[in-house]
Amino acid sequence: MKKILFASTLALSILSCTENKQQNPPLVENAVDNAESSVSGSFKSYRGNGTSVDNIYSELIKNDKNLTALNSRVVKTFEETEKALAVYKNILNTSESFYQDAHYQTKAITDSLVKQQIEKEITSSSDRYKLTVKNITDRISQITKNNETLTSTYTAFKIRKTLPEIEKYQKAHPLKTDSLDSFITKQNQLLEELKKLK
Repeated sequence: MKKILFASTLALSILSCTENKQQNPPLVENAVDNAESSVSGSFKSYRGNGTSVDNIYSELIKNDKNLTALNSRVVKTFEETEKALAVYKNILNTSESFYQDAHYQTKAITDSLVKQQIEKEITSSSDRYKLTVKNITDRISQITKNNETLTSTYTAFKIRKTLPEIEKYQKAHPLKTDSLDSFITKQNQLLEELKKLK
């Protein structure tokens, strides 16, 4: 008897919550509701419900040619940077990897004088190469730093653009206590009934 009473009350409360949700369409048009409805499974945020800065920003740029163009330029810059640096980094990493291996392999040399001489030769060659490519590595460092600045600046821009949208969403979905109060009343009634069934 108790289980049936509890199950029926739980079912009624879930239904009332579902009905309330369906009866409350957004009061104001906003990018958040549109983003939530149009987000694909692969684009959903790992944070859970799919509502993230990127989702909302993606919805905003659909209807704004200037934002779309800006986003394309930023994405293209990141892609071009990655491709351009990949060639240089591959060559630099190959040389660095060789010098590391050469230092490691000197541990197998048993003659201490020969070992010392080889270590000096490796270090000398490595230092000469570092001087030769210093102008390249300096530029790579600058490009990497610029990329980090571009990422953080664009992130700040997207957040500023989407903050008004989340505020519109909040206004479009005002939270009232009516259904919660009703639910608390139902819970209290059930609790009273259960107490009487002791």
